[in-house]
Amino acid sequence: MRLCFATNNQHKIKEVGALLDSSYTILSLSDIGCVEELAEEQSTIPGNSFQKANYVFQKYEVPCFADDSGLEVDALKGEPGVDSAHYAGPQRSFEDNMNLLLKNMANHAHRGAQFKTVITLVTSQTTQQFEGILRGQILYDKRGQGGFGYDPLFLPDGYDRTLAEMSLEEKNRISHRSIAVAKLVEYLAGRH
Repeated sequence: MRLCFATNNQHKIKEVGALLDSSYTILSLSDIGCVEELAEEQSTIPGNSFQKANYVFQKYEVPCFADDSGLEVDALKGEPGVDSAHYAGPQRSFEDNMNLLLKNMANHAHRGAQFKTVITLVTSQTTQQFEGILRGQILYDKRGQGGFGYDPLFLPDGYDRTLAEMSLEEKNRISHRSIAVAKLVEYLAGRH
C-alpha cells in the first residue's frame, strides 16, 4: 500500500520506516511532488496533525498520514506543547529549544513531562487519529548524542538513559511516535 507520510524529515521517515512491514511503501512529501511548507495553524497537536494530512490528501489524492508531536511539561502547564519545534524562535534550533526549556525549568523541582504524538490518517474511506504518549522526567543537564529535539533532556519513566542515549531500535520500542505508529499499523492491518 502506498502511503504518504506528510514530512520530509528524514529522522521521522527512518523511525517510522523501521516500524512498518514491507507491504507498505512510505512516500515523503518530495516523493509526491509536494514542495510547499505544510501549514500548522491549529492550537492543538491533533489539530495540526489533521490539517497536514487532510491538505495532502485533498491536493495530491494520495492516502496520507501526518503526525504532530510535542513535549508537554507538567510544571509549565503543558508548554512547549504545540510550539515544541519553534519554542525558542522560528529558527527551530534543537539547542536553543533545550536551553530555553532548561531556563524555564530552573526553579521547578517537579520535572514530570510527556512526549505526545498524534497521527492522523486520511484516505478516501476514513479519517482516524492515533495517539502515543511517553511519560518521563526533564533532566537538569543534557545527556547523549543520539536522537533529536528534546531527547537529551528526556528520561523516560523506568529507564536510566535518556532517549538520546538509546539506540534507534531501543527508542523505537518505547517512543511516543512508535506507540502512535503501532496503533496506525494495527488499524491498517485490520482493514486488509
